[in-house]
Amino acid sequence: MPVKNRFAELLPEITEWRRDLHEHPEILFETHRTSAMVAAKLKEFGCDEVVEGIGKTGVVGIIKGKTNASGRTIGLRADMDALPIHEETGLPYASKTPGAMHACGHDGHTAMLLGAAKYLAETRNFDGTVAVIFQPAEEGGGGGREMVDDGMMERWDISEVYGMHNWPGVEAGKFAIRPGPFFAAADLFTIHVKGKGGHAAKPQDTIDTTVMAAHMVLALQTIASRNADPIKQVVVSVTSFETGSKAHNVIPETVTLKGTVRTLDPDIRDLAESRMKAIVEGTAATFGGTAKLDYKRNYPVMINSDEQTEFAAEVARAVSGDCAEAPQVMGGEDFAFMLNARPGAYILVGNGDTAMVHHPLYNFNDEVIPAGCSWWAEIVERRLPAA
Repeated sequence: MPVKNRFAELLPEITEWRRDLHEHPEILFETHRTSAMVAAKLKEFGCDEVVEGIGKTGVVGIIKGKTNASGRTIGLRADMDALPIHEETGLPYASKTPGAMHACGHDGHTAMLLGAAKYLAETRNFDGTVAVIFQPAEEGGGGGREMVDDGMMERWDISEVYGMHNWPGVEAGKFAIRPGPFFAAADLFTIHVKGKGGHAAKPQDTIDTTVMAAHMVLALQTIASRNADPIKQVVVSVTSFETGSKAHNVIPETVTLKGTVRTLDPDIRDLAESRMKAIVEGTAATFGGTAKLDYKRNYPVMINSDEQTEFAAEVARAVSGDCAEAPQVMGGEDFAFMLNARPGAYILVGNGDTAMVHHPLYNFNDEVIPAGCSWWAEIVERRLPAA
């Protein structure tokens, strides 16, 4: 089965929704306009129930099939939030909000799930119930966790849940997936370094925090190269180095380091945190200063369930003729919270030869829409076959 004809017909309309969302990006939980638009569309489509404010600004639409002998509810999830990036595409529908951009394709994800919802509400050719889930704050805010903690799974008795993300570099409309650990745990850290400030011409009278912190940055890389099993992936990235002074001739009293740790194994995650603490405190003591590590366990590893992954791949092959094995990804994805709560699967759909996500030149490829919508719809119609 190739893409459904209905989505070819709907492509101009869905594209219009997508580009409107692209023009009006909203960050984290501030998806007020986006959430209102989504809720209005779902009501217009005739969803049986539309609930706003789940997980702060999330929206859930309920669509009942022609029958409900199965008694099952499947969740389909799309993310809605944008990134704090200044867009440089020059497109006619480029962001109108300075410093905010749909640089990860969540505008496309939202539009595709809206398209699928419209089709499912029209046809209702399934036995059971579908919950279309529109989530805020995927980009670091933990919106998936908020929706789960808000009781979403229990409220609608969702039995399994599916997610999708576009992927630049993969042929447009083709799919890729893998079972088990797929996206990495994404943790955050802040290191507060304290020494003794003073004049840059008299370093002997100071405890130099910049030297101390520089040694920490280098030493933290030994977690991957000398502490972790080489077969097990770990990334430790220091992404911010801020001193307590902007002057050329002052050795600052304090330095703050920030960054992220990515792992795919719980034991390596524990190792990374414990080694970071030892390195930070030991390095500071060596130079006569002090340091404190604040380590935040943020998104867990996103793990695809075996049965649902094979099913999702089968549907992808039906839609596009193929489904490749995806590599493990060291990026984080807070759909992990939903997969921790219920079995399910997360799939990648190719965005073609475009700029990578999180880049100011990125743009979601509208040619992908029929394939993405068809996958959503076929997940429902095959998983909840009509009696």
